[in-house]
Amino acid sequence: MTQLNQTPPLHRPENLGQARTAARSMFDPSLLRPAIADAFKKLAPRTQLRNPVMFCVYVGSILTTVLWIAALAGDAEAPAGFILAIALWLWFTVLFANFAEALAEGRSKAQAASLRQAKHNVMAKKLNEPHPKSPIRITTSTDLVKGDVVLVEAGDVIPADGDVIEGVASVDESAITGESAPVIRESGGDFSSVTGGTRVLSDWIVVRVSVNPGEAFLDRMIAMVEGAKRQKTPNEIALTILLVALTLVLLFATATLLPFSMFAVDAAKQGHVVTITALVALLVCLIPTTIGGLLSAIGVAGMSRMLQANVIATSGRAVEAAGDVDVLLLDKTGTITLGNRQASSFVPAPGIAERDLADAAQLASLADETPEGRSIVVLAKQRFNIRERDLGLLHANFLAFSAQSRMSGVDLPNREIRKGAAEAVKKYVEERGGRFPQDVQSAVDEIARRGSTPLVVAESIEGRTRALGVIELKDIVKGGIRERFAELRKMGIKTVMVTGDNRLTAAAIAAEAGVDDFLAEATPEAKLSTIRAHQAEGRLVAMTGDGTNDAPALAQADVAVAMNTGTQAAKEAGNMVDLDSNPTKLIEIVEIGKQMLMTRGSLTTFSIANDVAKYFAIIPAAFATTYPQLRVLDVMHLASPSSAILSAVIFNALIIVFLIPLALKGVKYRALGAATLLRRNLLVYGLGGIVLPFPVIKLIDMVITALGWS
Repeated sequence: MTQLNQTPPLHRPENLGQARTAARSMFDPSLLRPAIADAFKKLAPRTQLRNPVMFCVYVGSILTTVLWIAALAGDAEAPAGFILAIALWLWFTVLFANFAEALAEGRSKAQAASLRQAKHNVMAKKLNEPHPKSPIRITTSTDLVKGDVVLVEAGDVIPADGDVIEGVASVDESAITGESAPVIRESGGDFSSVTGGTRVLSDWIVVRVSVNPGEAFLDRMIAMVEGAKRQKTPNEIALTILLVALTLVLLFATATLLPFSMFAVDAAKQGHVVTITALVALLVCLIPTTIGGLLSAIGVAGMSRMLQANVIATSGRAVEAAGDVDVLLLDKTGTITLGNRQASSFVPAPGIAERDLADAAQLASLADETPEGRSIVVLAKQRFNIRERDLGLLHANFLAFSAQSRMSGVDLPNREIRKGAAEAVKKYVEERGGRFPQDVQSAVDEIARRGSTPLVVAESIEGRTRALGVIELKDIVKGGIRERFAELRKMGIKTVMVTGDNRLTAAAIAAEAGVDDFLAEATPEAKLSTIRAHQAEGRLVAMTGDGTNDAPALAQADVAVAMNTGTQAAKEAGNMVDLDSNPTKLIEIVEIGKQMLMTRGSLTTFSIANDVAKYFAIIPAAFATTYPQLRVLDVMHLASPSSAILSAVIFNALIIVFLIPLALKGVKYRALGAATLLRRNLLVYGLGGIVLPFPVIKLIDMVITALGWS
C-alpha cells in the first residue's frame, strides 16, 4: 500500500468542534454589527409583509411619518413634536423586531461560516476497480462523484462520504463527533458508513463515494444551520394565523373609534376628536407586537440550540415535533445502560485458578485505555488485590486492539497473553496446537445469553497454548436514569426500552431502570409495528437508530434521530442526525423541543397579557375629554394625555429588546406535566404580563415629564 503523506485535512477537529459547541456570547460585537445592519435591510416592504403583525406596525410608522411631515407643513392634527416622537418609537419597534430575528439568524450564519472556514480540499486515491490492488489515480476530493471508488490507508483522510465495500479499519471521527476514541468501520453490516474528513488510523478500506460534490455531510450541515432558510413550522403557522386574526379584530375595532369619536364630540359639544396618531398608537399597543416581533427569532434559536447540542435537524418541523413527543423508544445499550461495558466477573477454565485468570487478564489490559480495559484492571485489584506492577521489569510489549485480529494483548519474555472475542481467541489457540475447552465455550454462550459480552483470555508459554477463561463484561444501568424517566413520566411521556435481549433479561433491566414498557428480541418489523401501534393511539413517537434495519422504523417515527456513525440509509430516513452518536441524546432533544414550545407559549401569554396596562394608559388619554367618566381608568395617574400615549408606545418598543435574550436562550426547562406547566405559565407570564407594564409605564411617564417631552 502506498502512503500519501501531508494530506491537508478536510476540516480540522479543533475548528469544527468550536463551530459546533462554542456558544458565542449573545451580544458579541461580531454578531451585533451585522444584525443591526440586517435590521435596516429588513425594512423592505416585501420582507415586512412576511410578518403580518409587524407589517401593521410598519404601515403605522409610515402613516405617522406622513402625518409629521404634514404637521410641519401646517396641517397639524396634533403637535408636530408629539407626532414625531410617536413615529420614531414605532420605527424603533419595527427595527427591534427585525434586530431580534437578525440576531437569531446571525448566530446560525456564524455557525455555518465557521463550518465553511473549516472545509478544505484533500487528495484522494481513486481506483479504476473496487479492489485495493487496482491502479491508483491521484485526484482531489472535489473531483469525486457518486459511485467513484477510493482507497484510504492508515494516516489518510477520507475524502468524501461513502460506504466501505472492502476492508476494515480503525477511524478517528473526532473531526465530526469531538470524541477521541476511534471506531471500527468495515464492509457490510451497520458500520460501513464513513464521513468525509475523518481519518483512518490503522489498516485500510476501499470506499464507494455516496454523494456528489456539494452534497457531503459537511455541506448539508452548513445548509441546515442557515437560519434564513428556515421554513415555518405547523404550530408556528397556526399561531401566526391566530395573531393575524387578533390583529384584524383590533384593527377593525380601532378603525371604528374615529367615527364614534366624531359623533360623540358633535353630540356632546365638548372634547376633541381623537387623532389618527393616537389611534395608530392604540392599535400598535393593543395588537400582539411582542410575540409578533419575536416569533421568528424563537424558531431560529431552537434550531441553533439543537446544533449546540451537536444535533443537526433537517427542519424546524423536526425540532417542534420533538417538543410534542409523548412516546420515547430508547435503545438499552448506551442509553439506559452505560454502554461502556464493565468487567463484572472472571470465569476460569477447568484446572485454572480464578486468580491466575485475573492476573493474566490484568496484564493484557494494562495498556488498554478503553473503559472495558480499565474495568478489568480495577476488578482484578478489587477481587485479588493485584496491583503495583513495574512495567519496566516486565519488559512487556503491548499489542493494541486490531480490527483484523479482534484481539489485544501483551508479549512478555517466554509468554504471550491474548484477550479478545471468543472466535478470535479460539482461532489463536487452535492455530498454535492448543485445545479450546468445551466448558469455556459453554461459559461464553451462557454469558451471551444473559445479554453480557464475553471476552476470552489465552496464554502461550514455551509453545503450549491454552485458554485461561472468560471475562464477563456487563452493561450497568446508568445512575440517575430511573429519576430521569420519572421526570418524563410526570410530563406524560411514555418510555419504551428496545433491546435484542431475551424477555427475561429485558424485563430485569426494564424494572431496574424504571421504564414504562420494553420491547425484547426487537426486530425491524417489531420496532415498526410498535411505532405504528402508538401512532394509531394518537401519540407522537421518537426513536434513535443507526443501522440499515432501523431505516423503516426511523422513516415511520415522528422524530427520528439517526446516529452519525450509522449507515447512509439510517441518516436519510431520519429527520435529525446526532453528531455524537449518543443514543441518550434523544432525551435532550425532546427537552430542547419542549423548551422551544414553552418559550413560544410563555412569550405569547406575556404579549397578550401586557396589552391590559396599555389599554389603561391610552384609552383614558384619548377619550377622557369627550367622556370624562373614563378618567376612572387612569389608575396610573399619568401626567398628560400625550405623555400617556407616548409612554405606552415606548414600553411597547422596549419590551421587545428586553425579551430578546429570553427568546434566544429559551425559558428554563422544567419537567412538569401539561396542567402544571399551564398554571405556572399563567401565573408567571400571564400575571407578570398584566402587572409589570403598570410600574414601567408610570416610570417612563415620570422620565418624559422630567425631561419636558410631554
